[in-house]
Amino acid sequence: MQALPHHYTVTACAEEHTSLQLTGDNLPALSCAPPKNFGGPGDQWSPEDLLMASVASCFILSFRAIANASKLSWQQINCQSEGILDKVERGMQFTQVNTQVKLTISNEQDKDKAEKLLHKAEQSCLVLNSMTSQSQLQCEITVVS
Repeated sequence: MQALPHHYTVTACAEEHTSLQLTGDNLPALSCAPPKNFGGPGDQWSPEDLLMASVASCFILSFRAIANASKLSWQQINCQSEGILDKVERGMQFTQVNTQVKLTISNEQDKDKAEKLLHKAEQSCLVLNSMTSQSQLQCEITVVS
């Protein structure tokens, strides 16, 4: 890891009646529009979708690093993050993030260790740590030979 602080810069550009184009250094461009709930087309990534994608991907990357450091062998992980946007005192914000994780491992003896590491990944996820919303994690661990 490089020394902190790290800097991440993304540029958004749009014309009056077009989707936003998101760009970043050495990254492919991405179209973005309001979600259907806010009158958008519902067929493009929205800021709300991107935030939940950030939670899910950060969770998996955190788990991968923790599992590797803990010598846990695993086969597959699926992470679904659902954000609940609600009205609060000062406007709207995500008040709850529910994350459902399905992890596949090959050794029954690693099941308890895997669950502990999933919870550690939740605590280590920098995206979740940057949010003020409540967080809930549900784990399902499957053992296959």
